Amino acid sequence: MKALILNSGLGRRMGVLTSEQPKCMTELYHNDTILSRQLRMLANAGITEVVITTGLFRELLEEYCASLELPLHIRFVQNPDYESTNYIYSIYCAREYLKDDVLLMHGDLVFEDAVLEQVLNCGTSCMAVSSTSVLPEKDFKAVIQDGKVKKVGVEYFEQAEAAQPLYKLQKKDWIKWLDKIISYCEKGDRQCYAEHALNEITGECDIYALDMYNDLCSEIDTPEDLAIISAKVKELENRTVYMCFSTDMIHSGHISIIKKASRLGKVIIGVLSDEAVASYKRFPLMPFEERKTLFENISGVYRVIEQKELSYREALYHLRPSFVVHGDDWKDGFQKPIRDEVVSILAEYGGKLVEYPYSREQKYAELEKRTRVSLSIPDMRRGRLRKLIQMKGLATAMEAHSGITGLIVEKTKVLKEGKTFQFDAIWVSSLCDSTAKGKPDIELVDMTSRFRTIDDIMEVTTKPIIFDGDTGGLTEHFVYTVKTLERMGVSAIIIEDKTGLKKNSLFGTEVSQTQDSVESFSAKIAAGKRAQKTKDFMIIARIESLILEQGMEDALTRAGAFVKAGADGIMIHSRKKEPDEIFEFVRKFREKDPITPIVVVPTSFNTVTEEEFRMCGVNVVIYANQLTRSGFPAMKNTAETILENHRAKEADDNCMSIKEILTLIPEEV
Repeated sequence: MKALILNSGLGRRMGVLTSEQPKCMTELYHNDTILSRQLRMLANAGITEVVITTGLFRELLEEYCASLELPLHIRFVQNPDYESTNYIYSIYCAREYLKDDVLLMHGDLVFEDAVLEQVLNCGTSCMAVSSTSVLPEKDFKAVIQDGKVKKVGVEYFEQAEAAQPLYKLQKKDWIKWLDKIISYCEKGDRQCYAEHALNEITGECDIYALDMYNDLCSEIDTPEDLAIISAKVKELENRTVYMCFSTDMIHSGHISIIKKASRLGKVIIGVLSDEAVASYKRFPLMPFEERKTLFENISGVYRVIEQKELSYREALYHLRPSFVVHGDDWKDGFQKPIRDEVVSILAEYGGKLVEYPYSREQKYAELEKRTRVSLSIPDMRRGRLRKLIQMKGLATAMEAHSGITGLIVEKTKVLKEGKTFQFDAIWVSSLCDSTAKGKPDIELVDMTSRFRTIDDIMEVTTKPIIFDGDTGGLTEHFVYTVKTLERMGVSAIIIEDKTGLKKNSLFGTEVSQTQDSVESFSAKIAAGKRAQKTKDFMIIARIESLILEQGMEDALTRAGAFVKAGADGIMIHSRKKEPDEIFEFVRKFREKDPITPIVVVPTSFNTVTEEEFRMCGVNVVIYANQLTRSGFPAMKNTAETILENHRAKEADDNCMSIKEILTLIPEEV
């Protein structure tokens, strides 16, 4: 496509402003002229071929265009009879260079980027009109029928809308108009508007009226026009555009959409906080400050701020941007409520949402795949639990006992009140692992088998893993367990201060359970810490004093001793339905130790919310067996339904479709 800019007129109505230069070189705002603005916008839109017709001040105009140093190939065509002819003859003079699709505009036309973008993106030939503008007395109007332009001229008022000389013309339509222009000029009719020729062939063309509504698209004919439009351009230059990014790897797709957004105004970018990214998408490879710096150094970015939640609400009410720019991938699915909220807030003050097609190029998908691979590498995964605790204050873990349950934990998300929620980590429980294998929870399933379960989960997930190490076994065995788990990329092991054959803690004193001595268990922790190769891996001591009714002071004494021995965290457990003793322990422990992470497993005291735990001083909440406990009854019910009905139809309501299951499973593992 070539752009044709008609600049052969004399511009007499501009008075002294055009006494020494063509009208198109009139300054609009901050050294930007009508022409420099047009040419810069064309270059930004990817147009490289421009034809400019000239009249008076030809040499000055050519020198000026060269001084702009834009990536454009400009061909100048002189109208030798510029004083006695209209621009129809200028087009005639340039005819040999205009055999392609054409973007035609007058040299005194000022428009905003949004207008040019709409025109260029129109799938048909089109002309810019405005249904909201008052019909001008002496300027162009377009008669429109069935959305198509039928007549253009100053004399039309019936079925007409205000029109501007900005056309995108496909070759098939343009050639018909050009042929008619040639016919007019060769018959000597050179003083009329080119639109006189257009009006004779509109029945043969499909030129649609493209409504610009209130967007800027106006000609400058007088100093009064200049003052009005210059003020509008100044307003445009001070518009703000808001975008939000969660990414920590900036690619050409991001640069492209930022570049488009910058044509609408000053771009302010919201960078999601680390906590928001971790909750919404995945653990960020780069921390917030580094991601913020990346965007601050992109050309066209005016300002960068932190967006603490997925919701735009706070940013929009604070900034009141003229535009919000986003890809069109949030029109449905998980982010639709966020989009709906943005649309509602913008409507309150007259802002506008601009959506560009979301780039689905394979190269970007490959980048995301590589990121997921990086997150699943043992050295990357191992230290993530520590970082999540530091970042969020409170991390949540859900149990998984297989690859598919690991994927459920990995991919399940909930959007609520502008925030996203997902589990931060995966808990690999001895109870659930044993149950999945149909074995009792007495450490009957050996470590080799349990490590295979970890492998299955790690192969398809990226979240950090917390391993239920039961009692840890003999100290000599525990050392090797620590080395193996650390090498695999597990983030933490939790071991309980009991000895002998393992019994589930929820039995409490109903069965014989022996608590290890403080000295012996401390020695086990210390041996495990000495065996570590990195500082990332965590050994968390689980205290059974409350379960075994040994009292609060015993629990606190053990906690202090285990931390001194090197424990990276304390898990306190209770089988009571009320959380009082848990809260009491946390409060008293925090009086002496405000730093060491505290872990709870609220299986029995399940009415307490995560926020209540956070406020109390807890750092990790583990949902230790809910997937197992909900999954088996559902499967049992399905089996019974089939037996009762002697067919599977009645069981379908209980079943997820195979397609839904397959969407959980990654194509490449």
